[in-house]
Amino acid sequence: MGDGGLSDFELSSLTALSPLDGRYWNKVKDLAPFLSEYGLIRFRVLVEIKWLMMLSQIPEITEVPCFSNEARHYMLDLIDGFSESDALEVKKIERVTNHDVKAVEYFLKEKCQDQPEISKVSEFFHFACTSEDINNLAHALMLKESLKTVVLPAMNELIGAMCKMSKAYADIPMLSRTHGQPASPTTLGKEMAIFAVRLSKERQRISQVQLMGKFAGAVGNYNAHLVAYPQVNWPQIAEDFVKSLGLGFNPYVTQIEPHDYIASLFHSIVQFNNILVDFDRDIWGYISLGYFKQITKAGEIGSSTMPHKVNPIDFENSEGNLGKANAGLSFLSMKLPISRWQRDLTDSTVLRSMGEALGHSLLAYRSTLQGITKLQVNETRLHEDLNQSWEVLAEPIQTVMRRYGVAEPYEKLKELTRGRAVTKESMREFIQGLELPEEAKSNLLELTPHTYIGAAAELARSVDVAANLVNGVSELNTSN
Repeated sequence: MGDGGLSDFELSSLTALSPLDGRYWNKVKDLAPFLSEYGLIRFRVLVEIKWLMMLSQIPEITEVPCFSNEARHYMLDLIDGFSESDALEVKKIERVTNHDVKAVEYFLKEKCQDQPEISKVSEFFHFACTSEDINNLAHALMLKESLKTVVLPAMNELIGAMCKMSKAYADIPMLSRTHGQPASPTTLGKEMAIFAVRLSKERQRISQVQLMGKFAGAVGNYNAHLVAYPQVNWPQIAEDFVKSLGLGFNPYVTQIEPHDYIASLFHSIVQFNNILVDFDRDIWGYISLGYFKQITKAGEIGSSTMPHKVNPIDFENSEGNLGKANAGLSFLSMKLPISRWQRDLTDSTVLRSMGEALGHSLLAYRSTLQGITKLQVNETRLHEDLNQSWEVLAEPIQTVMRRYGVAEPYEKLKELTRGRAVTKESMREFIQGLELPEEAKSNLLELTPHTYIGAAAELARSVDVAANLVNGVSELNTSN
């Protein structure tokens, strides 16, 4: 039986193995310039060119004189104008070399062969470098630019959306639920504020992780460098070079930078994602309770068999993708810091999946944001639950009774409320029978489940300060 031509499939949105490259491409494609194979090759080109330019600034290396402005601009244009066709040319060379980094070196030599000033020193491309000198800086730059350009702004947008919800819903009372049972009321806005602040703190930790690089040769000792040019202070040169790329410098390395910073970064993103899972599930629950309605869109179908359904698909999509993202991020965090002796190649293959893990994260962030835009508060349902939950006033009543020395306040309220239907009338009757000062009794009689919200409204309205937002824009560091 034939395969019907299936073996001849070409890569497309329909044949891609990863849904990120197919179904969800439009939602994650902003990461492609940084975390794709193209992005890796582009940053390798950048590192190789910048290193040759650095060598030209070292007086002891007379073989590589300072470049003219024309030559410098030519090389910088190779970086700025690096295209998909350029990347394909590198891949074509790689088919011969079977070595991806060496292919970049050969690509640059070809590109510069008509530039006499550069071609005469082209053997200094990749000078004294091991492939991992190039790769570790390329990976750090891939993370740096993807975080700065795409991931952190998406996180900021999430936090900003939750802050907006917090303030908009600050005064809308809501029945709390602990262990799934009615508890002291809060406001809808304050519950949104909790997530905004939690995510803001984790996002700050993410932005504070210093992205690191090494440039110390085959085993981290500058062995070849010092043989070729013993008079050069190579450790200082390497530090200056790595820092010139906007990265932190790690002087104690083997052939590889040990990736501890990537583990820290991804652990923090996992925690950010965990918090967002908590938000997704809470919103899902509030929709189930009827506290939120979802704005429908003409033509959309919720169920193939139940026409009435409007499912919370955006929050479910987000939760699922956060789980997929965290599986990848957690694996990378645990695997990358481990490498046999001075290095093995296990890190090389798994680093190629950074885009997948961050892609599922980005997809989740955008799904949650899309879900938020569809939410509409159903204050009628919120009020209904509060009206049916007068037993939650047992807490303030017994607390006031304690203040004024009424015996066994907890036990008396337990007897009144536990396992029994409590109404406005039965609660007022109980308060009337208490031996309390008239002012205290009057205050309790005025209390309702709708007004017993403590400082919730004030906390919700203060969310921007707590979440480090000014005019809805994050003040947190975006230098990564």
